[in-house]
Amino acid sequence: VQLQASGGGLVQAGGSLRLSCAASGRTFSNYAMGWFRQAPGKERELVATIKWSGDSTYYADSVKGRFTISRDDAKNTVYLQMNSLKPEDTAVYYCAASHSWLVLTTTLYDYWGQGTEVTVSS
Repeated sequence: VQLQASGGGLVQAGGSLRLSCAASGRTFSNYAMGWFRQAPGKERELVATIKWSGDSTYYADSVKGRFTISRDDAKNTVYLQMNSLKPEDTAVYYCAASHSWLVLTTTLYDYWGQGTEVTVSS
């Protein structure tokens, strides 16, 4: 699976962004999809993940209630709607695909996108 993330940018605190991750090459609907982020000097962390069926999601506590992950299998795309953004959300965001569900670390994610940068100013 080839993944292409987009939608990052500079936004003020309290604002919103929607990230997109377009997939190609294999059957998108076979994969759980995750969004990770990595801030400078920090480890890559899971933000949200959605099951291949689309009926189960998981969010990190730090984004729960503010971010929403969704998928459109007809478009082979997964989205991350980010609302009420905070400066601490500043990071490079990566999408990833896994055959396994509820993988909370970078292990067992088979494919990765190139990352899209999100900067939230205070």
